[in-house]
Amino acid sequence: MSVALRIEIMQRETIKPSSPTPLALRSLKLSLLDQFMPMTHIPLVLFYRGNGNDTDHLGKAKETSLRLKTSLCEALTLFYPFAGRLRDNSSIECDDHGAEYIEARIHCILSDILRKPGTEVLKQLLPAAIGDAVITARDSQLLVQASFFDCGGLAIGVGLSHKIADAATLASFIKCWAATARSSSTEVITSPVFMGASIFPQMDLPIPMLPVDLIQGQSVLKRFVFEGPKITALRAKAISASVPNPTRVESVTALIWKCAMSASRSNLGVPRKAVLSLTVNIRKRLVPALPDSYGGNFVGRISARVEDHDDLELQGIVSRIRKDLTEFGEHYAKITQGGDISLAICKTVEDFGKMAMSKDIDYYKCTSWCNFELYCADFGWGKPTWLSPVFTRERKNVVCLIDTRDGDGIEAWINLSPEDMALFESNKELIEFSAANPSVSV
Repeated sequence: MSVALRIEIMQRETIKPSSPTPLALRSLKLSLLDQFMPMTHIPLVLFYRGNGNDTDHLGKAKETSLRLKTSLCEALTLFYPFAGRLRDNSSIECDDHGAEYIEARIHCILSDILRKPGTEVLKQLLPAAIGDAVITARDSQLLVQASFFDCGGLAIGVGLSHKIADAATLASFIKCWAATARSSSTEVITSPVFMGASIFPQMDLPIPMLPVDLIQGQSVLKRFVFEGPKITALRAKAISASVPNPTRVESVTALIWKCAMSASRSNLGVPRKAVLSLTVNIRKRLVPALPDSYGGNFVGRISARVEDHDDLELQGIVSRIRKDLTEFGEHYAKITQGGDISLAICKTVEDFGKMAMSKDIDYYKCTSWCNFELYCADFGWGKPTWLSPVFTRERKNVVCLIDTRDGDGIEAWINLSPEDMALFESNKELIEFSAANPSVSV
């Protein structure tokens, strides 16, 4: 479909917590990991099909929007920093400033969007202010846009400040908000805990730039879907003596990295060193382990390497990723049992920055949103038909993985240079295990 959607903004509103935040919680100190994060919002769009029995779509939209706003008020009472404002790069003023809420009408039907999902269309379903990253990140930690289609379908676009949340925290919030919206819900909602600064204290040192800010450049973004049966076959192909049980994420990540490196080498005409930065949820890797209810940024990064003389072989690449994941876990276990964790983290980020800036290394970054159970986000009208992260800036060599609706497959959004993408998408091994931007069934 055409890139420009016909969007009608019906209302803008600031949603405040249903109960005031206690004075003792009015100032939240950021952790060192929070400080590293860029002034951006984590973007997500969730799509819901309409009820075929409803003909009064306008009336239904008003009812649904009211439910979303009322439940958001309640959810913000638990996730109170999301209604605050960034004071500087050290704290959040939890003053109940509120979250920005936009209600919009989209004058097309949902299936038009999902026939061939594209980033330029998805961007229009996010709150428009996300494009003004720095101003927005200071004033509004959470932005929501509820977009109602002519067919009765719904898209909920969410932007959550990366300064106070990682993807796992975003998923926890979405599921809590959805559970609050289900009027008949009897499940116990676990209150989040914001204590990152006590685990990763701030340091009076210059904050190194994260590599993600160093890999901006002209790129082409495309979506590839690896269905469950294809991943089963891929995992079987990736089995080796050192990794007899490769995971879904390891296998798909290794194949994507292999094909991307092959494209880069072909375009350059010479072998080249490559580094894969894979984002890791460290909550379960700390000693003692932390529950999923810990909000904020709890992410680390492994750095799997391939030398210029190494063969690009799937089993070997999976082995490298597994080896680095194992060493990563051992490393975090050690530094949380007596080492200077803040200095160690600063050194790691600085090293990643140097690799990303090197002209002699191809630097790739992969983030996995798999196993976050985002498809459980039922607000009372069923689970999402589809959901997707949204890239709002051009960053080459960046990959984001997310579960398919059935939980067995993986969708990969992949950003590469135009030259590398042309070779990447024609790679026979990639074509064997994935489909390029297939339609989403409604």
